[in-house]
Amino acid sequence: MRICVLGAGAIGGFIGARLAASGVQTTALARGATLEALRTHGWRVQDGTELLTAPVHASDSPAELGPQDVVVIAVKAHSLAAAASNAGPLLGPDTIVLTAMNGVPWWFFDGFGGPCAGRRLTSVDPHGSIAAAIPTERVLGAVVHMSCSAPEPGLVRHHRGSGLIIGEPGDRDSARLNDLVAVLKGAGLDATATTEIHKEIWYKLWGNLTVNPVSALTGATADLILDDDLVRGFCHAAMLEAQRIGAVIGCPIDQSPQDRSEITRKLGAFKSSMLQDAEAGRRLELDALVGAVREIGQAVDVPTPYIDALLGLTRLSARVRGL
Repeated sequence: MRICVLGAGAIGGFIGARLAASGVQTTALARGATLEALRTHGWRVQDGTELLTAPVHASDSPAELGPQDVVVIAVKAHSLAAAASNAGPLLGPDTIVLTAMNGVPWWFFDGFGGPCAGRRLTSVDPHGSIAAAIPTERVLGAVVHMSCSAPEPGLVRHHRGSGLIIGEPGDRDSARLNDLVAVLKGAGLDATATTEIHKEIWYKLWGNLTVNPVSALTGATADLILDDDLVRGFCHAAMLEAQRIGAVIGCPIDQSPQDRSEITRKLGAFKSSMLQDAEAGRRLELDALVGAVREIGQAVDVPTPYIDALLGLTRLSARVRGL
């Protein structure tokens, strides 16, 4: 199997390194300092005191890499349109595209019933260019449950977890789904197949929806956010709005916001991915994580005053700081 990682940052680099270390032929589409680091050192993952290294064929030319069996997309959502436009030479007749990204993906309502069936989200794919470049029939969705950072280009620091929940957009079982899960498990990743990928995406989003933007807005780690009763109450109010939206579109959540926050609290004083981006001066993933939820709420007539406030404040802060 030939697997290409498109987005060789923290999550993409971790997945690529584990695959390559297990003997899977991996390539990476990269550029700049990350490309040079991969060409010089190969994949590198710092896991505690251990440094995992593995070979990779890295290039900035998709034509040089050629058609792949699987393309793992692990870019930030706002970089996806550009990445998708370059992906053509990587896609053979049967190439699988695994979307290992945060937030609501462009394909979310394809093959999924309910009041938004077939709806295109303008907050995620405003011009339809992503859907045109990567048809949904190629896609397997993935929910990432792992924490990694990239202290320098081409080097990944693994903090905790190696979970990947993978499913077909049509919420069905398939041979290609089970085959890819087996390959990922063989690489030591905690991969599982699901026939409810939409619910898994919405549940993960439910936790990220508030902690990520609040951390970017305030600079606070997750423990400080949850320790402040006013901020925690605001987050829970926004989560209730998202929970009501989920119930309407077919992604119900049985937990309470308080229950979900207790799970987050057990992770300690961690920096969310959005806070890491803010501190590094990188653009924030607001559209896929917050804007899409607001858009879906409008589509199904669920008011979102707390989500609106969260989006507006974080968006304004990001604009002022050039993010």
